[in-house]
Amino acid sequence: MSATSDYRGLMHGVIPYATVDGADRAIEFYRRAFGAVLHGDITRSDDGRVLNAAIEIDNGMFMLMDPFPEHGSQPSTGSNFVLQLVISDGDLWWNRAVAAGCAVVSPFKLEFWGDRYGRVRDPFGLEWAFNEPALEKQQRL
Repeated sequence: MSATSDYRGLMHGVIPYATVDGADRAIEFYRRAFGAVLHGDITRSDDGRVLNAAIEIDNGMFMLMDPFPEHGSQPSTGSNFVLQLVISDGDLWWNRAVAAGCAVVSPFKLEFWGDRYGRVRDPFGLEWAFNEPALEKQQRL
C-alpha cells in the first residue's frame, strides 16, 4: 500500500461503502489493523458525523460513513457480506489484524483448494477474509 497512490486511479470498479457506528474510530482501527491510508478530507454532517471517508487498503479503495437512521442508513454487518483481501504475505496481514483487535471467525490455515485462508470480524461488525493464493497461483497473478 502506498500513501502516494493516485486517488483517481483507485476510484473505479466496485468499491465497498460501509456504514459503521463510529466511522472515525473505524478509520483509526483500519490504520492499525490493515495499514489503511486516508485519502482526502473527511466530509462531515452539521452534527459532526462522517458522511464520507475514503481509505486505501492494499491498493484498493474502501469508503466509510456513520449511520444516518433518519435517512434510512443503518450499520453494515459482516453477516451481509465479507471483504476479502488477496495477499501474498498472509501471516503479516493476519497477525497485524488479530493483534489490533479483530476476532477470529475461522483460523488462517491451508485449505483444501490449496490457498491459505481465514476470516476475522472487526470491532465494527465487518468480516474480513484473508486469502493467500498458493505459490503457483501467485506466479500467475
